[in-house]
Amino acid sequence: MKKIFLIICLSVFSVLAKAQVADTTSNNDPKKVWVKVDKEPQFPGGMEHLFNYLMTNLKYPEEAKKNGLSGKVFVGFVVEKDGSLTDIKVIKGVSPELDAEAIRLIKDSPKWRPGSAGGVPCRVQYNLPINFQLPQ
Repeated sequence: MKKIFLIICLSVFSVLAKAQVADTTSNNDPKKVWVKVDKEPQFPGGMEHLFNYLMTNLKYPEEAKKNGLSGKVFVGFVVEKDGSLTDIKVIKGVSPELDAEAIRLIKDSPKWRPGSAGGVPCRVQYNLPINFQLPQ
């Protein structure tokens, strides 16, 4: 039986549609979600630990294996001021099975280190591409 490989794109990026200037005097709105900050949110231990977390916790869906489905799922979420993750959603999906697995991985993630603007923790939009690939 062939092993299943998961390639995770470590090029994590923030949405840069309309960059907000890091001005803490305007950080009074608790619902404001930043897309550009001084310090990006970070998975505990950094990118290497994020990669290991995803690799060890991934459960490639049987239906996706059976149908030979693979591809890149883009998941977006907000890293809150306390490091919890909210508003988790698929930005660009591949299939219902792979999309659901990507969301499950993010939902089960431990708390992150929050991002900050001007030294003050803030809510930050974060996008993560997860590439599911079967061996060829």
